[in-house]
Amino acid sequence: WEVLRRFFYEGSLPFARLRTHRGAVGHVMSAEELENEAAAAADAAPSTEINSGGSGKFKLYTKTGDLGSSCLFNMERRDKDDDVFEALGDVDELGVCIGIARTFAEEHAEPDGEMLARLLEIQSRLLDVGSAVATPLQSSSTAEWKARRVEFAEEHITRLEGWIDEYDESLPPLTTFILPSGGKTAVHLHQARTVCRRAERRVVPLVRDGDCDQAVGRYLNRLSDFLYAAARYAAQREGREELPYKKAA
Repeated sequence: WEVLRRFFYEGSLPFARLRTHRGAVGHVMSAEELENEAAAAADAAPSTEINSGGSGKFKLYTKTGDLGSSCLFNMERRDKDDDVFEALGDVDELGVCIGIARTFAEEHAEPDGEMLARLLEIQSRLLDVGSAVATPLQSSSTAEWKARRVEFAEEHITRLEGWIDEYDESLPPLTTFILPSGGKTAVHLHQARTVCRRAERRVVPLVRDGDCDQAVGRYLNRLSDFLYAAARYAAQREGREELPYKKAA
C-alpha cells in the first residue's frame, strides 16, 4: 500500500523507475533524471518486464516533493494542493477507513466471509479510482495508452448495485433517521460513508471538466449507498441496536 501511495503522491514509482536506471544497482533517480527520462518516453507504453536491478529494493522517499509539488501518472508535476491531489487524498483516506471497518468485521464474519471479500474488492477498486483521478484526461501530458489504462468499467457500479439490493432486502424498512451506531463494524462503515461522500465531492469538478471518467463519479456515489446498507447489515448480523434520531422536545 505504501508503495502505491507514494506512486500517487510523490511520483516515486512511475514506470520509468520500476527498473534500475542505466543499469546502476541501487541507483535512485534524481528529479532531473526522472523528468528527462519521462520526456523521452512520454508516449511509449511501458514494458511488461520489471527489473529490480538485482537488489529488489528501492527507497520510499525521493525528496522530489519537498518543495510542494508532486508527479501524476502522466508525469505532469502539480502543486500538492491541486484539485487532483485533494481528490487523491480523500480516496486514499476512504480506502483506509474501509480497511479499519473490515478489520472489525473480521470478528463477526459470515462463514463464507462475503462482506470481508466485498470490502477487500472495494479497496482494490479504490486504487483504480486513484489511477483514474491521477491521469487528467484533458492534460496534454496524458498519452493515449495511459488514458486507456485507467478506464473505469461500468460493471463495477453494477456489482455495487447488486450488493446494495441484496443487503436492503434483508433489512427492516426505515421509519426514521438512524444515528451512526450498531457496533464497531457499523459505525466505522458509517464513517467510511462520510469520507466517500467527501471524495465524491472532490471528484465532481474533475468529472465536470472532463479530466476524469464519469464512471468514477458514479462509482463513488453508489459506494456511499453501499456503505450505508453494509453498516445496517453489519449491525443486524452482530445483533446490535441501531439508535434512532429523536427530535428535540
